[in-house]
Amino acid sequence: MSAIPRKILIVDDEPHMIRLAELSLRKGAFDVVTARNGRDAVELASSEKPDLIVMDVQMPEMDGLEALQALKSNSETIGIPVVILTARGHQLTRQEAVGIGASSFLTKPFSPTQLLSEVQRILGE
Repeated sequence: MSAIPRKILIVDDEPHMIRLAELSLRKGAFDVVTARNGRDAVELASSEKPDLIVMDVQMPEMDGLEALQALKSNSETIGIPVVILTARGHQLTRQEAVGIGASSFLTKPFSPTQLLSEVQRILGE
């Protein structure tokens, strides 16, 4: 009997980035759910209870840092590890993300292998 696959929520407003992350994580035998903005991510995190969230910073409606803050201030989602993705490698963004509670931080462009290994590291696989 095999273990239940871990669920990963991918949040990005760019469809090609979602596809890239999704293909990489499915190769690692993860279940994947997706959202296109921070507001949807916060709602999905509460309903889907993912094991980990991979989230872009720059998105419409609610950006990744605002969504991260909302997730970390909600008792239902506070314990979900979040990997922040950004095209801006700004030190301030990295410090903000870690300060709010991000588990990890990857700068775009990242390799699919790098994303998969980071997710596996955080989840202890």
